[in-house]
Amino acid sequence: MKTIAALKASCLFAMALAVSTAIAASKKDVEEMMSRDGLQKITVKGIDLAYARPGATLAPYKRVKLDAVEVEFSKSWDPVKTGSRIKLSAEERENIRTSVARIIQEEFANELQKSTYQVASETGPDVLRVKASIVNLYLNAPDSGNLGRSRTIVRSAGEMTLLAELHDSASGQLLARVADRREANGGARMQISNSMVNEGEARAIAAAWARTLRKALDKAHGIGS
Repeated sequence: MKTIAALKASCLFAMALAVSTAIAASKKDVEEMMSRDGLQKITVKGIDLAYARPGATLAPYKRVKLDAVEVEFSKSWDPVKTGSRIKLSAEERENIRTSVARIIQEEFANELQKSTYQVASETGPDVLRVKASIVNLYLNAPDSGNLGRSRTIVRSAGEMTLLAELHDSASGQLLARVADRREANGGARMQISNSMVNEGEARAIAAAWARTLRKALDKAHGIGS
């Protein structure tokens, strides 16, 4: 995961380019980081940044190996329990981290298995290896799970950014690199925040990312339109 770790700072900055003005040198830094290892920028519908190896194809892959998902909170996140001023404990923060990682794994597996792809635990010539990391995770109203009278109304449950690399699992060759920031619910409406809402929003985001990968595999295999 060394390359993904090196990408985090640059890709987080790249997300900011969508909402602010940046100097040309900084844009160049992002381009250089994302295009490392000979990748070239491509357009993927619904993905903020995508780079791929020229001539690379997903056609050989019938199985997908998803590495353990790393999750990092936003540096500015200083959470309190919903409806109170009590800070989340280290254990509660870790529970959120592991839950998000689990949700990403489950939604990718669920979406891939809707088509003909198997989830693999080993490498092989027909196995696509996906190294994914969630950064800048920010929950606007984290719920510790305790029931009570207090409720918090929010416009969005929060946000997170996906950084991912696709590799040929047998050779280790890097095929593609993507970065995408998503806000839960898109800020479209006010809603009550609780653990069920937060999980549902996280699953919706993860499923959208997984659907993008599944459609790319389908296209490479001539499945669907």
